[in-house]
Amino acid sequence: MGTRYTSNMNFRGIPLIVIAFGPEADRDERYGHARGIIAIGDIATGVIAVGAVSRGLLAMGAVSIGLVSSGGVATGGLAAGGIALGGLASGGVAIGIVAAGGIAIGYMASGGLAIGIKVAIGGLTLTLKDLFK
Repeated sequence: MGTRYTSNMNFRGIPLIVIAFGPEADRDERYGHARGIIAIGDIATGVIAVGAVSRGLLAMGAVSIGLVSSGGVATGGLAAGGIALGGLASGGVAIGIVAAGGIAIGYMASGGLAIGIKVAIGGLTLTLKDLFK
């Protein structure tokens, strides 16, 4: 039995707030998929998305994809998470143009192991020239 809520307010036909957790037999869903401006659910798609899997301009969840994203695995323009991929990436493993983390790989990198063209502070720092000697 799933939990569902959809607000009466909408913007151009898109609900303002949608919450969807758990399976819904009527819709033949295994997971709740929330789609709205603000989406919260097992899978969330919206401008602001919060869920185990989330997609949106601002995405937060175990796996998140968005302009600004945060989660276990995060990807986007600005990404923060255990594994972060993005323009600006920060996390345990960070890969991006600017990367900071335990393992940081990017044009500008800073971290315990930093690999990049311009390497800032790091326990072990490698530039691409070092890697291809």
